[in-house]
Amino acid sequence: MKGAELYDDPVFLAGYQQLRRERRGLNDELEIPALKALLPPAAGLRVLDLGCGEGGLAQWLAEAGAAEVLAVDASASMLANAGQHPRVRYHRSDIATLELALRSFDLVVSSLALHYVEDFDGLVGRISRWLSPGGRFVFSVEHPVITAPVQESADRLDSYANEGPRQRKWFVENVVKYHRTVSSTLAALREHGFQLDMLAEPQPSEALVRRSPHLAIHRERPPLLLVAATLRP
Repeated sequence: MKGAELYDDPVFLAGYQQLRRERRGLNDELEIPALKALLPPAAGLRVLDLGCGEGGLAQWLAEAGAAEVLAVDASASMLANAGQHPRVRYHRSDIATLELALRSFDLVVSSLALHYVEDFDGLVGRISRWLSPGGRFVFSVEHPVITAPVQESADRLDSYANEGPRQRKWFVENVVKYHRTVSSTLAALREHGFQLDMLAEPQPSEALVRRSPHLAIHRERPPLLLVAATLRP
C-alpha cells in the first residue's frame, strides 16, 4: 500500500491516530522539535507544506507569521481533520504528481512524508522551480539505516546500497516506503541547485528516554534524517 492511499485506509488510520493520541511515535518528542530548529523565521514567508497530514506544522508556521501556507496532502481523511487557520489553505494532491506555479514560495517544508515518494530527484527538481532564489527547503525522513533492510530488522543493517522500494508492516501489511542513501539524497539537492545548510540525525537524550521509555531503541541508531538546504540564486 503506497503513501497516496495509505492514510485513507480505515485500519491504518485508526492505528496511526491512536499512536499520535498516546504520543508513542517519534513526532512530538523528537522529530517536530528537531525540524522546527532547522526552520528559518517564518514571518512574511510564502510556505508550502508537503504531506501536511492534519496540518499541525502548517498552523504553527502561520501562527509564527507566515504570509500564507499551502498545505498539501493526498489523504482526504487527514485533510478532513485538519485544523483551520486564516492563512493556511489546504489542497488534496499526491506529492508525486503535484504541479505549482514557478517561484511561488520562499520555504518548502515536509515532515516525514518524502520517504513515500518514489521519484525523489524529480520532486526536488520541481521544488527548485517552485522556490524563489534563496528559498529554503527543510524536510525530515526516516533515516536510511532504518529504511535500508529488505527484511525489517531492529538490530541489523543490510542492503544499504540497494535503493528502491521496501515493504513494511505498520498497522497494515505491505506499506511501501522508498530507501535512498544519504549521499543520494544530497546529490539530488546539489543537482538541482541547492546548497546544504544543515544535516541532523536527532536521537533521544537519556533524560527523554526516562520520561518516554518507548524511545530507548532510538539511542541505538538514528531513526530520523533531517536536511535544510538553500536554493542558490
